[in-house]
Amino acid sequence: MASKKTILYPGTFCPPTIGHSDLVIRAARRFDVVLWAIGNNPVKRCFLTVEERLDMLRRITEESRDSGINNIKVVAFDGPAIRFAESMGANFILRGLRNTSDLQFELEMATANRGMSKNIETVCMFSKPHFATLSSSIVREVAFLGEEIGQYVHPYVAEKIIEKVKQIQAEKACRGRR
Repeated sequence: MASKKTILYPGTFCPPTIGHSDLVIRAARRFDVVLWAIGNNPVKRCFLTVEERLDMLRRITEESRDSGINNIKVVAFDGPAIRFAESMGANFILRGLRNTSDLQFELEMATANRGMSKNIETVCMFSKPHFATLSSSIVREVAFLGEEIGQYVHPYVAEKIIEKVKQIQAEKACRGRR
């Protein structure tokens, strides 16, 4: 019997976009197990906690089960994604490509990962054309400007982001009055 094809989809997902969820669902149709993994990257500044992001991914994943997709597991990790992939028995790492800038970055990352582990392949999937300009950075900026983000993220994610933005803005206003 062949071993399970397990793919790790690592990222900060701050916040997870509909482009991310589309990619993970497409991967779930092609692999036995998809590990949708939030990496705790101290270099990247994120306004959502790891727990808040895990909650969002779990909600998205629960809804995908209604469509018959039940092979996505939501996890979090510290350290290099390649080491986490090894520890979880993943055979592949999934990366999404929106444009040539992503391609260049992912090529460099795949090369570095290959140097650290010869047994794990990087699989790149292109985003659907209508997600090609969508990024977590854009969603954050639009949210903090008080504009509508529902077209970019899952409804539950939008609700949670709006709550968090209001909380952050209230905290800043309080500090400003001191």
